Amino acid sequence: MNTINWFNPQNLIMNKIRNWFGNFQITEAKKARLICQLIPSQCPFEREIYWFSRKVAYIPPLCKLNPFYEEFVTLRFRALCYLADDCGEDISEFLV
Repeated sequence: MNTINWFNPQNLIMNKIRNWFGNFQITEAKKARLICQLIPSQCPFEREIYWFSRKVAYIPPLCKLNPFYEEFVTLRFRALCYLADDCGEDISEFLV
């Protein structure tokens, strides 16, 4: 019978980090812009490798393997919403 030990110290540390990302308050436009610049809108690791115009390899997106992927995406979304809603800025430069 496989059970998850929820009292594992590693799980507690990861949950604390997830909570920190979830509770991170974005109150400055400068901080929100920095978050949008640091966290990419798409996974930067997905690649198709060509050799003489023939696809020889495909590297799938590896972002989903990151245990904090959802927290990063949510933080970036909240920063974009802050810039658009509260600051009234044009966020089209961050959506590419």
